[in-house]
Order: sequence, then structure tokens, then C-alpha cells
Amino acid sequence: MSATENLSEAVEHGVGARHEAIVVLDFGAQYSMLIARRVRELDTYCELLPHDTPWEQVKDLDLRGIILSGGPASVYEDGAPQAPAWVYESGAPVLGICYGMQLFAHQLGGRVAPGTEREFGPASISRVEHSQLFEGLPDEVEVWMSHGDRIETLPPGFEAIARSANSPVAVMADLKRKYYGLQFHPEVVHTPRGKEMLANFVHGVCGCPGTWTPGNFIDETVEAIRAQVGTGRVICGLSGGVDSAVAAALVHRAIGDQLTCIFVDNGLLRAGEAEQVVETFERHMHMNLVHIEAEEAFLSQLAEVTNPETKRVRIGNTFIRIFERESRKIDDARFLCQGTVYPDVIESASAGKGSAKIKTHHNVGGLPPDMKLELVEPLRLLFKDEVRRIGEALGLPEEMVWRHPFPGPGLGIRCIGEVTKERLEMLRGADRIVMDEIERAGLYREIWQCFAVLTDTRTVGVMGDFRTYGYAVAIRAVTADDAMTADWARLPHDLLGRMANRIVNEVQGVNRVVYDITSKPPGTIEWE
Repeated sequence: MSATENLSEAVEHGVGARHEAIVVLDFGAQYSMLIARRVRELDTYCELLPHDTPWEQVKDLDLRGIILSGGPASVYEDGAPQAPAWVYESGAPVLGICYGMQLFAHQLGGRVAPGTEREFGPASISRVEHSQLFEGLPDEVEVWMSHGDRIETLPPGFEAIARSANSPVAVMADLKRKYYGLQFHPEVVHTPRGKEMLANFVHGVCGCPGTWTPGNFIDETVEAIRAQVGTGRVICGLSGGVDSAVAAALVHRAIGDQLTCIFVDNGLLRAGEAEQVVETFERHMHMNLVHIEAEEAFLSQLAEVTNPETKRVRIGNTFIRIFERESRKIDDARFLCQGTVYPDVIESASAGKGSAKIKTHHNVGGLPPDMKLELVEPLRLLFKDEVRRIGEALGLPEEMVWRHPFPGPGLGIRCIGEVTKERLEMLRGADRIVMDEIERAGLYREIWQCFAVLTDTRTVGVMGDFRTYGYAVAIRAVTADDAMTADWARLPHDLLGRMANRIVNEVQGVNRVVYDITSKPPGTIEWE
């Protein structure tokens, strides 16, 4: 399902339809997803859509503003993506960022040309005219630039609002039509006052009051689930992760005992996770829970398998086979609840044109074609941080809500090479130590993901008076906003030292520990 179809479905089911909305049109920028997240952080409903989305897919929203993202092309090149006519015909305020700003000039009668000097990185802009976009900000503002073209001639109706050393027009505006252009990126952390600029646009220029809150989302989604499901029965596959947990809690809030959760314990979870799922959902939240202990079934499918793609396929197929078998035992089940979140939709179906499919085993697109159940996906419009806010509001345990993201195939793709019971226990032991030390250092919430990888590399070591030939464990820790991009976490050396010392001493069969300092891109967060 594309992001455009996703929007239509959301409007159809009432999610977001009654809120003032900001639409971000994606022209292929690295930061397009981040723009949408920043708007959501202002408690305002926002949808990221392809740049060529037709008006028919937007007209049912209470559209209050449009943001044109950056992009890698030059607006004057043949075939460069252009903003659709409805952007300028809608009457809504428009904010153009980088490439989006240059589209104003190119499409509305100005001129864009290659700059004499390209601007990449930090810059300082100076305000030369008043603008609502800079309300409450100083005349000099530090920003993050990333462009090679610049505005040579302003389009009719526009005036320069700010300039930088290399950009005579760093900010421009047509105040009458409420069109604003920024040559820099306000959405990135390297523009320290960028969120205030976006708030001035969203709240000030567009007049959005900020009603996109967890409480409102829960109330409206509960209503939408009840309207979709009626008296039907829903089944939900629990994985132990936050997404499926919050989705299940939300559907349970809506329909109570009409929901049955199926927890397929594949033996590939982290230490203590299976027990926590049962404790939380069966004993604490009193849900109908079917607990299937299926470790042997999964391990038999993974025996002697070392190719990561084969692992993913076999884990996914085994899960589906067991889940289908158990779901048939539930009379009159008509709906399937999934914990699909918005980055799942983007990475699996891609909002941008020509984007590569990165994940092959995922919530989205992994269902058998003959499955007759209708999907209930209450989180598919949300980013991970929003899912956590909803989980907290629903009363889920803190340790479950704030658990680091976990891949669908579980430890199967963190155990490089063959997956065996013995190697999984080694990996769980190392992973538990990494988590213990991260929590003890008070860094758990500052890091997007931190985990251990058991490699298939054997190394020579010395322990006491004996030479050893054990496995090497890699520690992976990254910081991110939404996992579309990620940077390796700069963990303190003494923390890494404690992790390594404990792993080598406490995990039998491991004699070496390394730290992964690869960012995404070029690497992925997971090793396989």
C-alpha cells in the first residue's frame, strides 16, 4: 500500500480526518520523514505524501498548510519533479524548504541558477525584513544549509526576508499569499531554532491549534475500530515488541473480549521477553491470550541455514504457518490486528518514487495472499515515538513501552551463521549484559537501539593459563529519530570496557568483543 492509499484509508476510517492537517510533499529529500515528525511533535496531524499526489487524495482533509520538502535534483533540470498545480490553487499557506523554496521561484516566475559557491553545513542567516515565521527569534540565527543552487531572481510578490554569506535570498516570502521559502533545513537538530520556525508556520501562519494528542488519538481510534469491527472477532499476533503491544492494547480498549491475542514464542526473543508478554497481557491486562511455545519448530527450520535472507523467509513462513493454524481454532475471526507503524509503510511500500525495498520480513506485505482476514492497523499513521506516547497513555508497563526496537526475525538475524539453541543462549547472555550496563549508565532512553551480535568469527584468546578459540561478539548502539537514518552512539570508553569485560567473563564460548561504528547509511542498523 502506498502512502497515498494509506491517507485515503485513514480518512475513510476517520483517523485524522477531523483534525487540521499539514501535508508534506516529498521531493526525495533525506529529511522528508523528519519534517513530518517535527510537525507531529507540535501536536498537529501531518501526512507525508509523494510529490505528485493528486488533489483527489487530499481534498477530504481539513488542509491547513503544505510543506514542500528538499530534494537532490535541480529544479531547472529536465525531468526534475515539480509541485502539482493544486498546491498553489488550494489557498493554503505553503512552506518550501531548500528544493521546495526553489520550486517557488521556478514555477512562479523567478529564476534559480547554480550558486557561485555551494553551501553545506552550518551557516548564519541575518534577517532583513519582518516575518511571522521569525516571530520571537533573534535577527541572527544559526542554520544548516545543504544546497548548490540559489535564487537569482525573486518571483513576483516575493521579498527577501533573510540572507546568508553565500545566499542573498536565504529566506523569502509572499506575505499576501502566505508563501514562505527557506534555503536551509529547519527540521534538523543542526538548526537549533528550527522547531520554533516550524511552530510559527504551523500554529501561527496556518492556525493549527495543536489537537493531535495521545488522548484524542486514542478516543478517535477506538471509535474507528468499533466502526470497522462491529461485533466481529479480532485476532492479534503479539511479538513482544512495543508496536504489536500498543496495537493490541488499543484494540482491546475498543472491543474488549472480542480480541484474542496469539503469542507465537519462536525461541528467538531476548532474555525474559516471553515471560513479560504473558505477565502483561494475560495477568495484568486480562486479555484472551493464546501462548504457543514453538521454539523447536523454528530451530528445526533454521538448522544448518547461514544465509540471512533464507533465515528471514523461513522464520516468516514458520510464523505464518503456526499463526494460521492457531487462528483457525478461533471461531468467527474476521479481522487481523497488526502493529504496522508509518516507517514500516514507507520502507516497505515507499512513498518516494524509485525507492528500494530494504526490509523483506516485515509487518507490511508479509501476509499470505489467500488470507481472508481484514486488517486492523491502528498505528499505521504513527511514528515510533508517538506509539510510545500512546502506550504510556494506555497504561502499558514502562519497560515494554520503552523497549528498544526489535527485528521481526528476532535473534535469528543477530546470530550470524547457523542458529542453534546453544548459540542463542550465548547471544542472550551477551545481550542481557549490554542492556544491563546501558540501563545502569542511565543511557537507555537516549539510545534508539543497543544490542549484541554473535558473529561467526572465531578468534584466538588467552584466559588464565589456557589458549582459547571462541566467538567474537559485536556491540551495536545507534542514535536515531525514526530509524530511516541512524548514527553510531558515542558510548563512553569505560562503559564499553565494562560490557566487554563482563561478556568475556560471563558468557561461555566468547573471548573477544568489538564495537560497531558504522552509521546508516551506508550500513543498516541490523547486521543481517
